[in-house]
Amino acid sequence: MSSEKYQRGLKRLQELDPKAEESLAILQRIVPGLAEAIVEYEFADIYTRPGLDLKTRQLTTVASLTSLGYATPQLHVHIRYALNAGATRQEIFEVIIQTAPFVGFPAVINALKVAHEVCPPA
Repeated sequence: MSSEKYQRGLKRLQELDPKAEESLAILQRIVPGLAEAIVEYEFADIYTRPGLDLKTRQLTTVASLTSLGYATPQLHVHIRYALNAGATRQEIFEVIIQTAPFVGFPAVINALKVAHEVCPPA
Protein backbone atom coordinates (compact mmCIF):
# COMPACT_ATOMS: atom_id res chain seq x y z
CA MET A 1 0.00 0.00 0.00
CA SER A 2 2.63 2.46 -0.99
CA SER A 3 1.42 3.59 -4.41
CA GLU A 4 1.37 7.32 -5.08
CA LYS A 5 -2.43 7.20 -5.21
CA TYR A 6 -2.66 5.44 -1.85
CA GLN A 7 -0.26 7.92 -0.26
CA ARG A 8 -2.25 10.87 -1.65
CA GLY A 9 -5.48 9.39 -0.28
CA LEU A 10 -3.90 8.60 3.07
CA LYS A 11 -2.63 12.16 3.38
CA ARG A 12 -6.15 13.50 2.78
CA LEU A 13 -7.67 11.01 5.23
CA GLN A 14 -5.12 11.97 7.88
CA GLU A 15 -6.24 15.60 7.56
CA LEU A 16 -9.62 14.39 8.81
CA ASP A 17 -8.37 11.77 11.25
CA PRO A 18 -4.75 11.75 12.42
CA LYS A 19 -5.29 8.21 13.79
CA ALA A 20 -6.72 6.87 10.54
CA GLU A 21 -4.01 4.27 10.07
CA GLU A 22 -5.19 2.44 13.20
CA SER A 23 -8.70 2.02 11.75
CA LEU A 24 -7.28 1.07 8.38
CA ALA A 25 -5.12 -1.64 9.96
CA ILE A 26 -8.18 -3.16 11.65
CA LEU A 27 -10.16 -3.09 8.41
CA GLN A 28 -7.22 -4.59 6.53
CA ARG A 29 -7.16 -7.55 8.94
CA ILE A 30 -10.90 -8.12 8.50
CA VAL A 31 -11.11 -7.69 4.72
CA PRO A 32 -7.69 -7.54 3.05
CA GLY A 33 -7.62 -5.01 0.26
CA LEU A 34 -10.75 -3.08 1.27
CA ALA A 35 -8.84 -0.44 3.24
CA GLU A 36 -6.59 0.19 0.26
CA ALA A 37 -9.58 0.47 -2.08
CA ILE A 38 -11.33 2.95 0.24
CA VAL A 39 -8.23 5.11 0.62
CA GLU A 40 -7.49 5.12 -3.10
CA TYR A 41 -11.03 5.69 -4.34
CA GLU A 42 -12.78 7.71 -1.65
CA PHE A 43 -9.89 9.78 -0.39
CA ALA A 44 -7.51 9.96 -3.39
CA ASP A 45 -9.97 10.02 -6.30
CA ILE A 46 -12.95 11.81 -4.72
CA TYR A 47 -11.74 13.84 -1.74
CA THR A 48 -8.84 15.44 -3.63
CA ARG A 49 -10.91 16.65 -6.58
CA PRO A 50 -11.00 20.41 -7.13
CA GLY A 51 -14.21 22.36 -6.70
CA LEU A 52 -15.19 21.77 -3.06
CA ASP A 53 -13.30 22.41 0.12
CA LEU A 54 -12.89 19.64 2.67
CA LYS A 55 -15.54 21.04 5.02
CA THR A 56 -18.15 21.13 2.24
CA ARG A 57 -17.26 17.59 1.22
CA GLN A 58 -17.76 16.40 4.78
CA LEU A 59 -21.07 18.21 5.22
CA THR A 60 -22.23 16.61 1.97
CA THR A 61 -21.13 13.23 3.29
CA VAL A 62 -23.08 13.80 6.52
CA ALA A 63 -26.19 14.62 4.47
CA SER A 64 -25.69 11.53 2.31
CA LEU A 65 -25.23 9.21 5.27
CA THR A 66 -28.26 10.76 6.95
CA SER A 67 -30.33 9.97 3.88
CA LEU A 68 -29.39 6.29 4.09
CA GLY A 69 -30.91 6.10 7.55
CA TYR A 70 -28.93 3.04 8.61
CA ALA A 71 -25.26 4.02 8.38
CA THR A 72 -24.88 5.24 11.95
CA PRO A 73 -21.33 3.91 12.51
CA GLN A 74 -20.17 5.73 9.38
CA LEU A 75 -22.15 8.81 10.39
CA HIS A 76 -20.27 8.90 13.72
CA VAL A 77 -16.98 8.87 11.84
CA HIS A 78 -17.93 11.48 9.26
CA ILE A 79 -19.46 13.89 11.76
CA ARG A 80 -16.14 13.75 13.60
CA TYR A 81 -14.35 14.28 10.29
CA ALA A 82 -16.63 17.27 9.55
CA LEU A 83 -15.67 18.83 12.86
CA ASN A 84 -12.01 18.22 12.07
CA ALA A 85 -12.53 19.86 8.67
CA GLY A 86 -13.84 23.02 10.33
CA ALA A 87 -17.60 22.49 10.41
CA THR A 88 -19.40 23.76 13.48
CA ARG A 89 -21.90 21.84 15.57
CA GLN A 90 -24.64 24.16 14.30
CA GLU A 91 -23.69 23.55 10.65
CA ILE A 92 -23.78 19.79 11.15
CA PHE A 93 -27.20 19.91 12.82
CA GLU A 94 -28.57 22.25 10.13
CA VAL A 95 -27.32 19.98 7.33
CA ILE A 96 -29.05 17.02 8.96
CA ILE A 97 -32.29 18.97 9.51
CA GLN A 98 -32.17 20.20 5.89
CA THR A 99 -32.55 16.61 4.71
CA ALA A 100 -35.86 16.06 6.58
CA PRO A 101 -38.25 16.87 3.72
CA PHE A 102 -36.35 14.54 1.41
CA VAL A 103 -35.37 11.56 3.58
CA GLY A 104 -38.01 11.54 6.33
CA PHE A 105 -38.03 12.14 10.04
CA PRO A 106 -36.89 8.68 11.20
CA ALA A 107 -33.57 9.02 9.33
CA VAL A 108 -33.14 12.61 10.55
CA ILE A 109 -33.90 11.73 14.17
CA ASN A 110 -31.37 8.89 14.04
CA ALA A 111 -28.75 11.22 12.56
CA LEU A 112 -29.46 13.94 15.12
CA LYS A 113 -28.95 11.43 17.92
CA VAL A 114 -25.58 10.48 16.44
CA ALA A 115 -24.62 14.14 16.02
CA HIS A 116 -25.56 14.81 19.63
CA GLU A 117 -23.33 11.93 20.77
CA VAL A 118 -20.39 13.11 18.68
CA CYS A 119 -20.73 16.82 19.48
CA PRO A 120 -22.92 17.45 22.52
CA PRO A 121 -23.85 21.04 23.37
CA ALA A 122 -21.13 23.00 25.11
